[in-house]
Amino acid sequence: MTNVVSAERTSINKGVPSAFDGEFQPVSVGDISLWPPVMLAPMAGVTDVPFRSLCKDFAERGLEGRPKSSKTICGLFVNQMITARAFVNKNEKTMNLAKFGENEHPRSIQLYGTDSEYIGEAVRQLVSEESVDHIDLNFGCPVPKVTRHGGGGALPYKRQLFRDILRSAISSADGHVPVTVKFRMGIDDTHLTFLDAGKIAEEEGASGITLHARTVEQLYSGHARWEAIAHLKEHVQSIPVFGNGDIWEPFDAVRMLRETNADGVVIGRGCLGRPWLFQQLSEIFNGFEPSEIPTLGEVSKVMQQHAERVVDWNETQDALRTFRKHASWYLTGFPVGSEARRAIHQITSLVELKEVLDDFDPRAALPLEAYRLPRSHKGGPKKATLPMGWLDDPFADSKLSPEAEQLVSGG
Repeated sequence: MTNVVSAERTSINKGVPSAFDGEFQPVSVGDISLWPPVMLAPMAGVTDVPFRSLCKDFAERGLEGRPKSSKTICGLFVNQMITARAFVNKNEKTMNLAKFGENEHPRSIQLYGTDSEYIGEAVRQLVSEESVDHIDLNFGCPVPKVTRHGGGGALPYKRQLFRDILRSAISSADGHVPVTVKFRMGIDDTHLTFLDAGKIAEEEGASGITLHARTVEQLYSGHARWEAIAHLKEHVQSIPVFGNGDIWEPFDAVRMLRETNADGVVIGRGCLGRPWLFQQLSEIFNGFEPSEIPTLGEVSKVMQQHAERVVDWNETQDALRTFRKHASWYLTGFPVGSEARRAIHQITSLVELKEVLDDFDPRAALPLEAYRLPRSHKGGPKKATLPMGWLDDPFADSKLSPEAEQLVSGG
């Protein structure tokens, strides 16, 4: 590989060079040092043990043969979201979602809650059992079933409630594990909360914050507004700021950091069906040209490996039902035909998967214009669904009903 290149991938990234030596620095989240400064966003039904391990393997592959500090890790790969109330009550589904791989380190998980007491107790249990090394708090969920009760992306509008929950979580962690916070820009363009949320998180002792640069109203539509990340970075300076939104290619991450001065990036939909994005990020942040976009044959090998990990982790072929969505994402943009796509949605065994994959043209290339096609969520914009009178007073004391935590865990 050639160091410090300026390869061009697509028109949007035209002329964007790789990161030059020393341009960006490792990011410290508590006592965890990240290089490259990258996180895998927790995604319901997606970031399970098999997928996290695959993403991490690719990230480490991008550092092969290059100097690496023993004090840094190649990104933070966050487990799926669990609900605090369900975890404290030992809900079976939640406890299964909270599991980690035998050799997984560091162990990172996202926690959701709307009651400071349950959040505090969940954090105490996670820390006392020494089961996690990092906790991320979710205040960015935009789905109506959550926001209609004041939860998710709606909650930071109530400043005191937001502060109470953060204070409870961070004090319960008692410095043993870092606690970070993820939120959106606000409910809509008239009710922006991200600057206040960032300052509250900083004041309460959070170890970092992530901004998904969209509002609740936007859902996943349009473009992430990176200028908001830049404003947040100017507003909050004593803790790391991570940017999230529209990282589809490795050069996007470099552009985001250059345009916003953020400390790191969080990768969500951009890695769905593309876990090798983390290898490309490791390469580009070390000043090397990122690996080529895989051919369909190479993608098929990754799919088979991913599916095998799903079966090994769940100890049953039936688990491949959960892999079908991943298979569809892997094939997005490739010319494989509707019949093959239907077959992918019906696989029930590794043998059936291999039969489908063997029929593909291994030399087929992904068109460049298809590399930026969104996977998974695409909805919006849509007016946010909120409790009656929610917007009347952002500083009023609020206590939400248990219905605000009706999603058990995982989404």
